[in-house]
Amino acid sequence: MKFFIDTANLDQIREAQALGVLDGVTTNPSLMAKEGITGANNILKHYVDICEIVDGDVSAEVIAVDFEGMVREGEALASLHPQIVVKIPMTEDGVKALKYFSDAGIKTNCTLIFSVGQALLAAKAGATYMSPFIGRLDDVSTDGLDLIEDIRLVYDNYGFETEILAASVRHTMHIVNCAKIGADVMTGPLSAIKGLLKHPLTDIGLAQFLADHKKGNQ
Repeated sequence: MKFFIDTANLDQIREAQALGVLDGVTTNPSLMAKEGITGANNILKHYVDICEIVDGDVSAEVIAVDFEGMVREGEALASLHPQIVVKIPMTEDGVKALKYFSDAGIKTNCTLIFSVGQALLAAKAGATYMSPFIGRLDDVSTDGLDLIEDIRLVYDNYGFETEILAASVRHTMHIVNCAKIGADVMTGPLSAIKGLLKHPLTDIGLAQFLADHKKGNQ
């Protein structure tokens, strides 16, 4: 499973990259605003800065909601850097834009997926990635992991190449469970990724090894 980090914070991206397990980055307008990145030129520069830190795909989201606007913005984003993936919302015009970009050889990430039907449309339109938001489903008392499992079944039935990118990942067990049921990618916060490092028996074992080593060298 690929590990993406969901942030626009350059320090967190650098830390995740230094860990050696990072495969890409996802961002959105809310994450940009959270880092104080405003203004079209500053946002575009920030995307390039992210691409220069990581080796993999970087999702950059369009703001337009109409087909022509999505195409115009998406082409501008894709021209910034070869690693840019154009992030498109799951709407009627969004599906049209996915097909347009797929035919043009531009990578896409279809975002705000909450049903198998939406995932099926994204794959049919040729999306590179498709992002079901499991945390937001959990927030409304719906099991987001069940959606991942159902989409995996449908995609495997028909050999779709669109990758399932589990989004809105909130914690470490989201990552583990997504891996169990076959998500191709997960995107989440640095805290969730680093949470995989932790186990009390590891800490106890390491402390014992170091204590024994110290005794042996006294």
